[in-house]
Amino acid sequence: MKQSPLVRERTEELERASLSTWATLAAETKGRDRYEEPDRLRTTFQQDRDRILGCRAFRRLKDKSQTLTAPEGRDKPVRMTHTLAVVAIARTVARALRLNEDLTEAIALGHDLGHTAFADAGEDALSAFTDTPFLHNEQGLRVVERIEGGGRGLNLTWEVRDGILHHTAGTPMPATLEGQTVRVADRIALAAGDLDDALDAGVVVEGDLPDLITRVLGATSARRLTSAVEDVVDASFVAAEVAMTPAAAAAFDALERFLAERVHGRAAIQAERGRAMHCLRSLVVFYVDNPERLPAHHRGEGPGLDHVVDFVAGVTDAEAVSLFTRLFLPTSTLHRA
Repeated sequence: MKQSPLVRERTEELERASLSTWATLAAETKGRDRYEEPDRLRTTFQQDRDRILGCRAFRRLKDKSQTLTAPEGRDKPVRMTHTLAVVAIARTVARALRLNEDLTEAIALGHDLGHTAFADAGEDALSAFTDTPFLHNEQGLRVVERIEGGGRGLNLTWEVRDGILHHTAGTPMPATLEGQTVRVADRIALAAGDLDDALDAGVVVEGDLPDLITRVLGATSARRLTSAVEDVVDASFVAAEVAMTPAAAAAFDALERFLAERVHGRAAIQAERGRAMHCLRSLVVFYVDNPERLPAHHRGEGPGLDHVVDFVAGVTDAEAVSLFTRLFLPTSTLHRA
């Protein structure tokens, strides 16, 4: 069969000709930890996107809670749908700014690979067993570097790994504008998604929102999302960074405070967090005491606490509940004579 010539090279030339001078070119990547021959069809960033899509940790995002606020009668918000929202927002911004969409998409798809079951409660649960606080961005880097691929990792490019590690607030800014795009898209998707879930659940109503939020971002979910994306594009169009304007950033600060007080701080949510943390911590203690019960691919050479934390961090909500039930709850063995 005749091969298509120079497909990857043509894509790389198109990037040079069409992308912004601030964009990250696939042909100029800092590379991978382990050298690989270039793919005939795909650029390095396109390969990374496909590797993330095909990895086990990505597939499991569909069964990990995004929030513990579940609307009555609606499907539970999960990490997968949040990730896809981040991809959509980030690609819209990247295209408007003429950044590298393939790199942006790869980072966005991989940014939450290190998240645990039971939303953010999992980070607090596992922090009891780590020297420093368990952070999903650091775990995400560990997933793609050491856990996936049978312990060899996915061998992703430096730029994608940098974007995964630095997508959260409180970390240094990502080195690429594509990574910065995912970071701001994640903030938008998190706050907008949590608010929509709370509105759907009836926890709050539109009239509860502070005036600053509706005045700057809008009075409906669709308008708020559009305003936020347009704001990022306008603020970043002629700048060597990707960020919100001060006004929009202040509105999102207010929205995040509102969600913390009126949604995440509710007694019912805190009680659910406590139960989720107890479940995950109990699993860690059990597997530390019974390392031979770990799945074979998590045992390594003499499994230690790190192997146990990696395993528990990877289980889905349903798996955590199933394991807890099987390991700790009694089953009825009584029968009528």
